Amino acid sequence: MTGLDVSAPPVPRSEEVLTPEALAFVADLDARFHERRDELLAARRTRREEIARTGRLDFLPETADVRAAEWTVAPAPDDLRDRRVEITGPTDPKMAINALNSGARVWLADLEDANTPHWRNVVGGQLTLRDAVRGRLSFTSPEGKQYAVADPAGAPVVLPRPRGWHFDEAHLTAAGRPVVAALVDFGLHFFHNARELLAAGSGPYYYLPKMESHLEARLWDDVFTHAEAALGVPHGSVRATVLIETITAAFEMDEILWELRDHAAGLNAGRWDYLFSIIKNFRDAGPGFTLPDRNAVTMAAPMMTAYSDLLVRTCHRRGAFAIGGMAAFIPSRRDPEVNERAFAKVREDKTREARAGFDGSWVAHPDLVPLCAEVFGEFLGERVNQLDVLRDDVSVTADDLLAVGETPGDRTEAGLRANVRIGMQYLHAWLSGNGAAGIDNLMEDAATAEISRSQVWQWVHNDARLDTGEVVTRDLVERIVEEEHTALGGAVDEDARRLFVDCALGEDFPDFLTLQAYDVLLARGE
Repeated sequence: MTGLDVSAPPVPRSEEVLTPEALAFVADLDARFHERRDELLAARRTRREEIARTGRLDFLPETADVRAAEWTVAPAPDDLRDRRVEITGPTDPKMAINALNSGARVWLADLEDANTPHWRNVVGGQLTLRDAVRGRLSFTSPEGKQYAVADPAGAPVVLPRPRGWHFDEAHLTAAGRPVVAALVDFGLHFFHNARELLAAGSGPYYYLPKMESHLEARLWDDVFTHAEAALGVPHGSVRATVLIETITAAFEMDEILWELRDHAAGLNAGRWDYLFSIIKNFRDAGPGFTLPDRNAVTMAAPMMTAYSDLLVRTCHRRGAFAIGGMAAFIPSRRDPEVNERAFAKVREDKTREARAGFDGSWVAHPDLVPLCAEVFGEFLGERVNQLDVLRDDVSVTADDLLAVGETPGDRTEAGLRANVRIGMQYLHAWLSGNGAAGIDNLMEDAATAEISRSQVWQWVHNDARLDTGEVVTRDLVERIVEEEHTALGGAVDEDARRLFVDCALGEDFPDFLTLQAYDVLLARGE
């Protein structure tokens, strides 16, 4: 008996990962930690209510001693010491093989924002990772083209990213209750691969998304400690890099590393989700928290510079790696001028990160790997990271992190239309099973839809004025939705259009668009 009920469409080879032993392992994790997860989600709601009441956030007085003390996280394993370029992407076999052949030092194998949680993707991603660990990942396209990992021994180190704490996996239930999705994704991967990875001289390494507090990091640390003991692997085998992609987590970087100190590898700066989190938490704080067009909000904005500088300083003071944000550009095979402009912007962005002391950065496409490696290589020289760059010059206050009103840029009709169009296009792709969608030469994931719909919601509810002089109203957005939907010529189905409108214009603000979208998948039987 596994303690879990599986109610899902059949998936080829699922028996290889959904073994009785693996399901029993996941059931044990869920039984031990589900209630604590629920308590932490309730704490999120309480904190959000406090932000709505005060319009403020600050560093926690009760953890001041953690921030003031001198301590470091556990030293990094050898195969995680050089992270100058990391490629991200979903776990379907073709994309996985391309990532593993890219020349990057790390592949973020995304079970979260770049992955639609169709059951076939949930199980298929685990199969891909299991095959990759064992050096037997291959793929043959419908046209007969064969894909294989060219050099398994020289392939990037793989860091899966499980779903966030907010998500449940409806296809697996314990006594009728859906299992916490993060524990499904982590548990299946750890159970099948931890010993194999350690035997090969590596280890079970992960990216952790959507963290909102150090107490959520403490829960992950307890999960890791229990999982290691249950499988009889050494304590500290797990190493986790945490995405600081919420405004509340930005105020608790030290505390998050402290809670995970035996298992921590670093922190990452994730721009789109960070902006989404600012809007979500301060959505009713007035015009001072109303952002310009999303593409106008660069890392050079004062609040973003404060956030990224604080991340580097915190990480290096604690002996952890600071990983920069995404270069999402997809090179064009037909337009060299587009490529030239985009590559120049990517070079500028990666140079800024390297100069700021980051140890490496993300790219979304293999063609960007050499550029990112070159830029960081120029700063690294003979070093493999920049842990020695302590950034003692950095001093960031709460006001610096919350300086939303100092963000340069305009709110434009073009920006509003882009939010509507790209949000609908991405949701259509997501509902179709593709969580990583190429739109306008950019690789978009769920964070794109979140920032798009949340920015529309914020503009409507704060009477934002566009460059045309028009005030953003529900009527205006509904007209633009209709125009953009028509212009897409049937490329976006009605479910995607309705989802976007409901989440962008509803009176209530859904915490996560993907939870609404997941309900659509379940209604479709997927």
